[in-house]
Amino acid sequence: MKKIIMTAGFAALMGTSAMADGIGVSMALFDDNFLTVLRNGMDAKGKELGVSLQIEDAQNDVAKQLDQINNFIASGVSAIIVNPVDTSATQAMSDAAAAANIPLVYVNRQPINVDTLPDNQAFVASNEVDSGTLETIEVCAQLKAAGKDKANVYVMMGELSNQAAVQRTADIHDVMAAGKCVVELTIIDEQTANWSRDQAQTLMTNWLSSGTAFDGVIANNDEMAIGAIQAMKAANIDMKSVVVGGVDATQDALAAMQAGDLDVTVFQDAAGQGAGALDAAIKLSKGEAVDQKVYVPFQLVTAANVADYAAKN
Repeated sequence: MKKIIMTAGFAALMGTSAMADGIGVSMALFDDNFLTVLRNGMDAKGKELGVSLQIEDAQNDVAKQLDQINNFIASGVSAIIVNPVDTSATQAMSDAAAAANIPLVYVNRQPINVDTLPDNQAFVASNEVDSGTLETIEVCAQLKAAGKDKANVYVMMGELSNQAAVQRTADIHDVMAAGKCVVELTIIDEQTANWSRDQAQTLMTNWLSSGTAFDGVIANNDEMAIGAIQAMKAANIDMKSVVVGGVDATQDALAAMQAGDLDVTVFQDAAGQGAGALDAAIKLSKGEAVDQKVYVPFQLVTAANVADYAAKN
């Protein structure tokens, strides 16, 4: 559904110096490979269009992020873009922007209030129902190709306050329940490693210490998949004997795939999401029509097509 947003008050604002203050951007975290690509894509698009961006690091702190949004509002920005720290805490952000009649666009992480966003707010990302589904079906296919009819796997989850982590994990269970996995898959354990390579390496090391036989690891993102790989290689596990999957198709993940360590990832167009969010914010600030949900498609990446994605993220 498209909506046209233009109020008399905001139309008058467009003629003031507030428009010159550009667009405020609050990122959940700068120290994240995928989000860095997203942020750089947004910044590059801004420079291309001659739009001033004020990009702030919330440092994974919800209160800090809300303060940043309130500061953007006080400074009179023309629009706000938010990559939320906690997707269950977005209602207060939407309320603050709406009260000031400043357009707000959420990017990459789906806000809890996505279905009740005000007319001048939107969400730009990729549909997480596709990410974990593509990943899990391909992990199953590769386990089958390795000659397995039954397989045991570990599942690494992202931050549990994050809708993407919840959905990607649900996707795994949904694939199994729907009979879309071509092997009989059993999850040995599933725990969070908070999107972190270091935490994933520690978690995998702990799992390995149990001595339980396993056939694969399905991670909610590439960073955790790489952490798991590092732990397995440190334990002298032959990477050809296991199937490891992630999501994002980051440069490090693609390098791991080309090295024969990572088997499955799903390309999430970080730069495309960043540019799309900026485009939506600019249109909303001008009172133009936007879709309130804009999805950039996920794409499956394996060793067969990895070269096609080498320069994308």
